[in-house]
Amino acid sequence: MRRMIFICITLTTFCVVNLMAQQWTDAQKEVWATVKAYNDLGTKGDAQGFLSYFDDSYCGWSYILDAPSGKDEATTEINYWIANSKTLYYTITPAKIWVNGNFAFVHYYYTQYTEDNEGKKEWEKGRWTDILMKKDGKWLMVGDHGGQTSK
Repeated sequence: MRRMIFICITLTTFCVVNLMAQQWTDAQKEVWATVKAYNDLGTKGDAQGFLSYFDDSYCGWSYILDAPSGKDEATTEINYWIANSKTLYYTITPAKIWVNGNFAFVHYYYTQYTEDNEGKKEWEKGRWTDILMKKDGKWLMVGDHGGQTSK
């Protein structure tokens, strides 16, 4: 049993160190800076700033929804989320960033601690994939998929 625990800890450590040791290209760094920027806006309660990174063609699929939704539905969901909760802590960690010309996708993990309007606090962990397109010099989200994987 101890051997199995040691193996699990060793593999986990190797994966985390390997993830942190990745060297990003300038294009990958630019895309990641964009993902961090719009996530920061969202967690600070700036719905309009966050939504300014959504292209009109956006189509995303959160784990909590039964079907993919467009920008109008995302706008409603984001405005509701921001009006009814406050983010006390939020962190994102990239897993994979792929860039090809004006298109990119980013796989990343998140951890957040939120408080709703009734004072209930909750930890949440999950993962997202954001799909971006560079338009007029700015990276915009055209799609995403993901959400909470654990509390």
